[in-house]
Amino acid sequence: MTEEAAGGGLGLTGAVSMALGGMIGGGIYAVLGVVVKVAGPLAWFSFVLAGIVAMCAGYSYIKLNQLSDPEGASPTYLAWFADSSTLAGMAGWTLLFGYVGSIAMYAYAFGSYAVDIAGVEHVAGLPLRAVLSLAIIGIFVGLNLVGVEESGWVEIALVVVKIAVLVGFALVGLWFGTSHGGIKTGADSLSFSPIMAAAMSFVAFQGWQLLMYSQGTIENHSDTNPTAIYLSIPTAVAIYIGVAIVTTSIVGVGMVSKHPEVALATAASKFGGRWGELIISLSALFSTASAINATLFTSAQFSDRLIENGLLPKKLDASSPDEFHVGEDLPKRIILILGVLTAAFTAVGSLEGITSFASLTFIVVFGGMSFLALTQRDHEDVSAIPPAIGLIGAVLFLPMMLWHLFTAQRGVFYTVTAITVVIVILELAYFETGLFGYSEEETSSLRSD
Repeated sequence: MTEEAAGGGLGLTGAVSMALGGMIGGGIYAVLGVVVKVAGPLAWFSFVLAGIVAMCAGYSYIKLNQLSDPEGASPTYLAWFADSSTLAGMAGWTLLFGYVGSIAMYAYAFGSYAVDIAGVEHVAGLPLRAVLSLAIIGIFVGLNLVGVEESGWVEIALVVVKIAVLVGFALVGLWFGTSHGGIKTGADSLSFSPIMAAAMSFVAFQGWQLLMYSQGTIENHSDTNPTAIYLSIPTAVAIYIGVAIVTTSIVGVGMVSKHPEVALATAASKFGGRWGELIISLSALFSTASAINATLFTSAQFSDRLIENGLLPKKLDASSPDEFHVGEDLPKRIILILGVLTAAFTAVGSLEGITSFASLTFIVVFGGMSFLALTQRDHEDVSAIPPAIGLIGAVLFLPMMLWHLFTAQRGVFYTVTAITVVIVILELAYFETGLFGYSEEETSSLRSD
């Protein structure tokens, strides 16, 4: 990997760290227990299925980015190829709420593992998990208000620590499981449950997409981002597979289902005792903090781009994303708004509800981007196969997840549906009625002349 660019921009190391920071923390510490509850010992296979679709969606993003002018992300691609600012804006809002849900999910997991370390669930009559979740959100809101450079270096340090610990967990766990009853992969109990669980785990693979919103901070991004995406997704899948197999083999599906928030710590205690549990819990704090940092940082940049192109109210005060460089301030109002929304989600939501909502948004948008890339298959350097796989996967995942929620978690289904309906109504009110000062002409910079 390259070192950080001399000019201050992130090199390949920083880009991969940013992508992994948004994936590993969510996929392992926040999502694993939810996936195991649905897929059982086949949880590892769910991560493989979701990873394949994520890789195909990554390919679609890369190709759309290369073909569009200006380069950007989902809203830019929709405005450029579909010639629809309304669709572009709705995609932008949907993704933004998905990122808020993701940060809330990471914060929820952070608080859960912190409580596991402390061994106390309430302080002064208040639930300690919620208090600590809100506290970590506040810390990283403050950090991102300080500036990009500090956030970037913190991200790299956190990713290095958590990958080392998780790889050690998988290797030691595989050795322990092999010598104490064997490793169970669930291959003898195939069913549709891994597909349902794959849909629930889709949020675990959204971290790579953050690179598309911070291209101005990445050195030689046209070459660096594709390499970082193609490296980070398989790396995340490999770690998910190892950790999922170890956890379900050593702890068992029943125990994981009872305590999904701290599944890895429970597994570590089986072969490492109290010290093993403590190390994994501390790693969970690093990992979820890393994910919060990466997602909040690039979500602020993404919001800034939406404002600059008229897809969010101008009163939110955007700076120019084209002139954004490491060391400059992020848009403070956006960071504060994202922090408040995230705090509300993590304070009142359940882990299953937050995870399901966030996964739903990414399935819809990533499926849409795969479809958009498929329409560009006539270009010589665009293969139709990856976008087609990404689209088929998204079309399959969405109804499977909704059906599972409706049949197994009716309350979560109604909550997710209600939130989704409210968001769509707000989007349509803004983009179709002209409320809040929205004007179609203000989005002309996203479209071709």
